Amino acid sequence: MSHLMPELESHLAGDVTTHCFCWIIRRADEVVLGFTDHDRILNIERVACEPQTGLMASEATSALGLAVDGAEVEGALSSHRIIESDVECGAFDNAHVETFLVNWAAPEQRVLLRRARIGTVTRSGGRFVAELKSSAVDLDRVKGRRITRLCDAEIGDARCGYSGGKENGSVAGVISDRAFLASGLHAAAANWFRNGVLTWDSGGNAGRTNVVTGQETAGNDIRLDLRDSPMPDMRKGDMFSLQPGCDKSFGTCKTKFSNAANFRGFPHLPGNDAAYNYADGSGNFDGGVLVP
Repeated sequence: MSHLMPELESHLAGDVTTHCFCWIIRRADEVVLGFTDHDRILNIERVACEPQTGLMASEATSALGLAVDGAEVEGALSSHRIIESDVECGAFDNAHVETFLVNWAAPEQRVLLRRARIGTVTRSGGRFVAELKSSAVDLDRVKGRRITRLCDAEIGDARCGYSGGKENGSVAGVISDRAFLASGLHAAAANWFRNGVLTWDSGGNAGRTNVVTGQETAGNDIRLDLRDSPMPDMRKGDMFSLQPGCDKSFGTCKTKFSNAANFRGFPHLPGNDAAYNYADGSGNFDGGVLVP
């Protein structure tokens, strides 16, 4: 529950009010942006909130118990500080958003309504909608291990134990914002890099990651298709590192990487069909392995 200072409470109880909303966005890269639906700059928490930037808040829903609160902030890309490529490349993902109710006639009279994090960001034309989630969303995160048939390690980490597969390459040609020709790679087999994690080491996308969805030989180069956010700043000569792809299955771990001893899943765990099946002779209950 938000605590109102006496002056603001008295003002809101009056017949005429001069209040507005302000939003302060704190991104993971330490960039701090301020916005307001008022018509002039307001300084909140030592952050200058830009006026009339096109932001508009929906009604926030609050839930009792451990349910996740939700709200949305919708707006146009009218602020020079909101760059379209940043939205597309995920710079605002998981950013912290503070929503204030402010008396614009006396900005020191304000109250913090909620703190939230940006979840899904969708875009249509020149507008975007950012979904805000409360801190209760952390309760939905998986802690510890899950008992599944697929491996829960990441290829190349300490639990996986596979080493030597990471390669470095560069962009030889740009096909689109989701596909390019790569040089310097040596694929051991077809689709060797499919599902692999690509990390940009230089250029406008440095530090960002993508997942490779497709691999195709193109002369002396290899064409790579990307799954995640578009890379509009991709340029010829940009450097990257790339891990071979792994679909987390026991078969891939065994045949592709010869790393079955370090597999971190439970490939022989019976599924629901086996659990609910009757031992009438028609099912496979010989005690053998389920996945060779």
